[in-house]
Amino acid sequence: MYLMTTNSSSDYDISTIAAIATAVGSCGIGVIRISGPEAFAIADKVFKSASVVPSQKPSHTVHYGTLVDTKSGEPVDKVLLTIFRAPSSYTGEDVVEISCHGGIVTLRKALQAVFAAGAKPAEPGEFTKRAFLNGRLDLAQAEAVNDLIKAQTDDAQRLALRQLGGSLSTEVSKLTDVLLSILSRIEAAVDFPEDVEEPDYHELADEISNIAGVIDRLISTSDRGRIYREGISLAIVGRPNVGKSSLLNALLRQTRAIVTAVPGTTRDVIEETINIRGIPVVAADTAGLREASDEVERIGVELTERTMVAAGMVLVVLDASTGITDDDRDILHRIGTTSIIVLNKVDVVSEDSLQEILSDIRTEAIGRIVVPVSAATGEGIEDLEDQIADMVLGGHAGVPEGVFVTNLRHKQALIDARESLSRALETIEQEMPVDFLSVDLIAARMSLGEITGETATEDLIDRIFSDFCIGK
Repeated sequence: MYLMTTNSSSDYDISTIAAIATAVGSCGIGVIRISGPEAFAIADKVFKSASVVPSQKPSHTVHYGTLVDTKSGEPVDKVLLTIFRAPSSYTGEDVVEISCHGGIVTLRKALQAVFAAGAKPAEPGEFTKRAFLNGRLDLAQAEAVNDLIKAQTDDAQRLALRQLGGSLSTEVSKLTDVLLSILSRIEAAVDFPEDVEEPDYHELADEISNIAGVIDRLISTSDRGRIYREGISLAIVGRPNVGKSSLLNALLRQTRAIVTAVPGTTRDVIEETINIRGIPVVAADTAGLREASDEVERIGVELTERTMVAAGMVLVVLDASTGITDDDRDILHRIGTTSIIVLNKVDVVSEDSLQEILSDIRTEAIGRIVVPVSAATGEGIEDLEDQIADMVLGGHAGVPEGVFVTNLRHKQALIDARESLSRALETIEQEMPVDFLSVDLIAARMSLGEITGETATEDLIDRIFSDFCIGK
């Protein structure tokens, strides 16, 4: 079990909690999860079967019966009840899961019956928080549960599953073990100077440098890891009627935005999430940039301006059928380098005209990436996706094997640990007394412990789990 400096499994509310653990809505099956010391007693009250008393059944068994309202005695649904005895459960406590039909009314009535029998409503993430406090998961693994639920692409799901399996936690634990070994040798030399020789400074420097090297490698994965976890925002901008909405539809492979030949059709910002080479991309189709002719269009243009500034990347759409205009030039000069110029409607111009327009664009936007496409036919769309992924990931598409840091909190903890190690190496370089090393090495260990939860504060833990959904 992970021992925290300000929290432990004995500190949390040990009441029995319950919540719907599946999405609420019309579906085949809905699950109500109950966890805590009274889970089986509550199950005995609400579950009725001629031959089954839940509290008397062994762990990891499933039983068929009727869920009843204890107040009215009326049946709520025919259900399956699954028993998990502590500590062999998700939370490490006694757990009962009730599988009933997934209708919203049925689930609500079933949950109310469980509450009436003595359970309390679970807080967001409370089941996983209890799993952490009971040593079933460390904090990095617990966060991976939330990442797994929220994953929007296969690559994001793959990274979350690795972390849930302990890839990052194992690496951090190895580093912590080495730090503890160094600290124990230093403390022994300080406490028993007549019996224990001081560690050799060259050896200590090598060990600390090796730890710092591993941390540097982990930090180097963080920007790429966060992109797969959190995705990027992409603004599609340009003057009216250049095909911005058509481009969004082409990237989505379906019709989402309204497309007409009338300039100014798009008045609001339309956002959709797209999977581009494993990267979750929130793409925003915006109103055309021009002098507004009415109040509604003016508001739309202002929204475009704000979206453009906030976006992680911008696609500037130009129209091959009209060539580059003064309005296009104005837009190109306002957009930063984190952008791609998309020359749309290449299917309606000749090859000679296309090459002439491309030459003009490259003259206006020296060094900028230009991708010719036809949103109408799909020509060039895959090339555009490759360019987006290449720019976002710095030319390193795909998720290789190994440990990735995907969480900003983890990155900051690693940076803090690395800075402490740098100070420790300076202490060695300046040949200061060996006990001076302890302060910085302990600080590095504390920073690493925040990742796994070993040294996490109660406020930090509460903040992390408050971001979870209720029922998980």
